[in-house]
Amino acid sequence: MQLCELLLFASSSCLKFSRWEYLVPTIEQAMATAAILDLNLAGVTQAKVRPSVLTGILRQLCPRCRSGRIFPRSILWGLPKMATRCSVCGLRFEREEGYFLGAMYISYGLALLTIALVAATLWAFDRRLFQDIFWAVVVFLPFSPLLTLFARVLWIYLDQAIDPERPA
Repeated sequence: MQLCELLLFASSSCLKFSRWEYLVPTIEQAMATAAILDLNLAGVTQAKVRPSVLTGILRQLCPRCRSGRIFPRSILWGLPKMATRCSVCGLRFEREEGYFLGAMYISYGLALLTIALVAATLWAFDRRLFQDIFWAVVVFLPFSPLLTLFARVLWIYLDQAIDPERPA
C-alpha cells in the first residue's frame, strides 16, 4: 500500500492519502509566494520549490540557488554587512575589486525615479514644482541607504543573468 501519491496537474497539485485529500497550492502559487512545501507527514520527504526571481530579489536571496542570503540581516533593519559568499552554494557576491560600480548606476536611476514619483505626487496636490522637488528630495534622503543596498542586489542578479558564475 502506498503511503502517499503526489499528483501534479496543469492547474493544481494535490496530495492524496488513502481516503483523504489535502489540496496544496499550485506550483506557480508556491513559487510566487516563495513557499516551501514541507511534506514531513509520516516520513514523507521534503519537496522544495525554488522562489521566483522577483521573490529572490525582494528577499535578498542568492541569484544562483535562491536559498542563501546576500545580507545575513534584512536591509530593512539598518545597514547590514554583506556576505562574501552564499552560505548554500558558495557563489561569490563580489567577484572583483570595483564590482559594484554598476550598482551605483542602478542606484542613481532608482533614486531619480523615486524622487520624480514623489515630486509628481506632491505636484498633483499644490502645483509648486520647485518646492515639491525640494520636499521629494528631503523625503527620499532617509531611504537612500536602503536603495543603495537594494541596487547591489539588483546588480548581482543582473550580472548572474548576463554572465553566470559556474559552481566550483
